[in-house]
Amino acid sequence: MAIGARSALSREAVLEAAAGLVRRHGPDALTMRRLAAELGTAVTSIYWHVGGREALLDALVERTVAGLGEIRPAGRTPEQRVLSVARALRRQLRDHPHLVALVHERGLTERMFLPAQQVLVREAHAAGLRGARAAEFVRAVQFQVVGHVLVERNRERAPAQHPGEQELWRADGAGSDPALARALARPVDTERLFVTAVRALVRSLLAPHGT
Repeated sequence: MAIGARSALSREAVLEAAAGLVRRHGPDALTMRRLAAELGTAVTSIYWHVGGREALLDALVERTVAGLGEIRPAGRTPEQRVLSVARALRRQLRDHPHLVALVHERGLTERMFLPAQQVLVREAHAAGLRGARAAEFVRAVQFQVVGHVLVERNRERAPAQHPGEQELWRADGAGSDPALARALARPVDTERLFVTAVRALVRSLLAPHGT
C-alpha cells in the first residue's frame, strides 16, 4: 500500500517494506529509490526515518536477529521442547533466506544464532546436561537444523535431474529389498525426515553415558 506523506510513515513501516523487498528479490534489489517507490514517498523521507542504505541494512539485520530471538519452546518433555525449537528455527531460516543471507554477508551469523543457542542452553540445563555435554547438545541441534535447511535449498534450486530418483531406483540397486527401492523412488518428505533426524539426535544426546 502506498504511503503518500512522510508524516504517515514510521520507521517500522519503512523496515517492513524493505524486508519485503529483500524477501522477494534479494539484498541487491534494495535501493533507496526502489524502496521509496514501494512506499509511495520521497527518498528524502526514507532518509529521515532510517538514514542511508547502510543504516537501513544494519536495521534490517537487527530486526532479523530479534525475530530469531522470539523462539519459544513448547511441549511437556525435553525431546518435544527441543524439537519445537528446531522446527521453529528451521521455519524461520526457510521463510527468510535473503534476510539470513544478508546477516551472513555482514559477518553477523554467530550473533544471529545466539538467541536460539540460548534457548537450547536452557533446555539442555533443564534436561540435566552441563558443561561440555550441554555445549555439544546445543551445537549438534543447531548444525542439524542448518545442515538440513541447506540440503533442502540445494535440492529445490537444482535443475531437473535426468534420470531422477524414480528412474534410478527402478534398477536393481536395493538388493533383496524392493520396498526400500519403492520408498527411495518417492519424493522426499523433508518435514518428516527432519523430525525423524532431530528426534533421533536429541534422544542420543540426552541418553545417559554408557547407554
